[in-house]
Amino acid sequence: MNEMATSLVGKGRDHHHHHQFSSLLLLLLLLFFFCPDALADSTSSNFTTVKQVSSLRMARIHRHLNKINKPAVLTIQSPDGDIIDCVHKRHQPALDHPLLKNHKIQKILPEFPKAKNMVKVDGLMNAEKNVNSSNNSENDNNLRSRAWQMWHHSGQRCPKGTIPIRRSTANDVLRAKSLYDFGKKTRSLRMSTERQKDAPDVVSVNGHEHAIAYTGASQEIYGAKATINVWDPVVGVVDEFSLSQIWVLSGTFDGSDLNSIEAGWQVSPVLYGDFKPRLFTYWTSDAYQATGCYNLLCSGFVQTNSRIAIGAAISPISVANGNQYDITILIWKVHL
Repeated sequence: MNEMATSLVGKGRDHHHHHQFSSLLLLLLLLFFFCPDALADSTSSNFTTVKQVSSLRMARIHRHLNKINKPAVLTIQSPDGDIIDCVHKRHQPALDHPLLKNHKIQKILPEFPKAKNMVKVDGLMNAEKNVNSSNNSENDNNLRSRAWQMWHHSGQRCPKGTIPIRRSTANDVLRAKSLYDFGKKTRSLRMSTERQKDAPDVVSVNGHEHAIAYTGASQEIYGAKATINVWDPVVGVVDEFSLSQIWVLSGTFDGSDLNSIEAGWQVSPVLYGDFKPRLFTYWTSDAYQATGCYNLLCSGFVQTNSRIAIGAAISPISVANGNQYDITILIWKVHL
């Protein structure tokens, strides 16, 4: 099984500085039964609709949540209301996948790939080293000064050997069309048969507004890197979403062998219940039919970093005519 390693770095920049993109393969910009004790609640900042849910459905939802919300070594309350569970890396949802039952998680990350004109960035591995070598007081200051996700502002971090996972709730599931659709791209957003052959312009259906830059497969490609500015675009209604991502594809568009790895930030009220830009990943190995999901909401995506919570809000973010903040994402193929 081939694996793709993903590195993400968040940093701030002066607003006069222009973004540079290197080795960008594909960058996409897109903008009942009555039961009194099973009632989904709603707030002004949450898109969960108040509705009556059958006790049978709620039981199925809670069974699913118990499956994906793994026991935590430490639980961190994020300032934005998220709950971050620090889960032992060997207990993460990815390893529930049948093909990963005996998977050995690498203790030492592979060396970053070398590419022409690639600029070395101050990565998370260096940050981890600095944090681990300082005392508790310095730890708190260092964590806050390097904070680029909302939960970092709590001043807490996950212990070594664990990974941070955003805890899913019943309301998260209820915003989806069904339990089956939870964590997956909605059917209306998947590529239609008529449009599959129009690659790489595969996202112009359903009224999407987008800007896209891409490169074809003139030669073998082993990875891609992008630096993406982070904003909080206005999303007016529950069915709307906005994202900026790097998108790596292989396979064909006229069959079920399309492989996709996506990573970036997104504002998605349906998925998260708010307007915050959040770090996300998505993968599929069969053209979005039966495999894959967002973040860690299904088995298959192995995480090793203890500082990144996939699905957590990014903070701070860019301001018009002010400071600019971005994330750098590197995806590359690792030979094991």
